[in-house]
Amino acid sequence: MADQSELSNLPARTSEAPVQFARRGNLAAIIGRIEEAVDEETAGIRASTGYDLKASNARKSRYLYELTRAMKGANEIEFLEQHREGLARLRQKLAKNEAAILAHLNAVNEVANLLKNAIQRAEADGTYSAREFGWARA
Repeated sequence: MADQSELSNLPARTSEAPVQFARRGNLAAIIGRIEEAVDEETAGIRASTGYDLKASNARKSRYLYELTRAMKGANEIEFLEQHREGLARLRQKLAKNEAAILAHLNAVNEVANLLKNAIQRAEADGTYSAREFGWARA
């Protein structure tokens, strides 16, 4: 437990103004961290098939939770005005991220379809067809 001498080095809060200023800075920092996470995920998806999406989603969820907590009780209009540029950048990065994720999902879907078709062709060699058992009606 901290003794009184350790706590005496901390600055005292004298008014609510520094807290409001800190909140603005915190919001900008959180937006910046979200941007970094989205950029990293976009680059990771484009560069490697082994990118850890689960960890990336956990990090983004944590940052969104931080943003939600920091926004609690804040004036939304004021927030939008103060962080317009950061939010516009984030929106652009999210659009690029969405395109990368969709391309990744389309590639995964294509591979899955190729595998499904190969399995169906391998199973359709006539060994177990309905005709073999006399069940097919002409």
